[in-house]
Amino acid sequence: MYGLVAPEASRGTRSQGLRLRDYATHALRLVVVAAAYYGSAKLGLEQQLVRGQVTPFWPPTGIALVALLLWGLRMWPGIALGAFLVNVTLGPSILPVLAIAASNTIAPVCACLLLLRVGFRPTLDRLQDALALIFLGALGGMLISATLGTGVLVASDALTADDFWPTWSVWWTGDAMGILVIAPLLLAARTVRRPHGVPLLRWVEAAALLAGTTVASIVATRSPLYLLFLVVPFLIWAAFRFQLPGAAPCALITSVVAISAGAAGAGPFSGQDLLAKMVILQAFNGTVALTSLLLSATIAERNQTVRALREACERLTEALSQLAPDHHPALRMEDHKHRK
Repeated sequence: MYGLVAPEASRGTRSQGLRLRDYATHALRLVVVAAAYYGSAKLGLEQQLVRGQVTPFWPPTGIALVALLLWGLRMWPGIALGAFLVNVTLGPSILPVLAIAASNTIAPVCACLLLLRVGFRPTLDRLQDALALIFLGALGGMLISATLGTGVLVASDALTADDFWPTWSVWWTGDAMGILVIAPLLLAARTVRRPHGVPLLRWVEAAALLAGTTVASIVATRSPLYLLFLVVPFLIWAAFRFQLPGAAPCALITSVVAISAGAAGAGPFSGQDLLAKMVILQAFNGTVALTSLLLSATIAERNQTVRALREACERLTEALSQLAPDHHPALRMEDHKHRK
């Protein structure tokens, strides 16, 4: 009797231990997501343009979307907690804060659902994945947070009705840029492994790429001349030689430098009003993000096709070699009779 009960009790204890470990892992992930959301939001608010809480670059949206894609929709409480903690010190009152936090949570959840609906792959190694991230994740999903958030500020008299569309445009493009810049960077980082046997010249090339991107971005955004095109060759270099792991950091560097110049009113942003600054800044940042993302995905997809063709040719060569006369006994005997 005891011998039959003991294994059942042991299995029950083991199952309970696994459940507790799953709960602890889930809780830890929620804390990590909330902390990352809060910390990145504080960094994004350093470059705010409207009412101390609307910024042209909102990194938390990218963090939230990646968390949902990799760890599942169960991560939404962490996003909601981080959004609430950020807005509670900025919102006019508790109800608008709750509404804005809800919109900041709903937007990445809807973006994630849209991406999963079309079979999005987080590796971003197909052109269709890059297009889905752009149009469904960034431009489409972030309409929710911009519309609800701006509407709440107007309804609570924190903004006038005339300020709706300027604020909405900054909010929408800022959230979208968070997806386009931060999400590819995090998705690329999860695939990076510790390199072994990498040639020294490869490291030198990577360092030169990052340094050149930084210098070109500073010159392009700080010069009174319109030299924003200077960064494009570096983005192409990164995409062709390093694909997403190289293109994503270059896009981040360029966007951060451009946003800093826009906030300071330097270079091409000098003497411009808010609307003109936003048009120049977001057109530039959007071009940078789209160029790096689409080109790196296209190159990765091409490389996959080349590898698949090479493997198919190798398999075909091996199959043909097994059918050659020197390898098939019946064919060797028939060939010997013909020679006689």
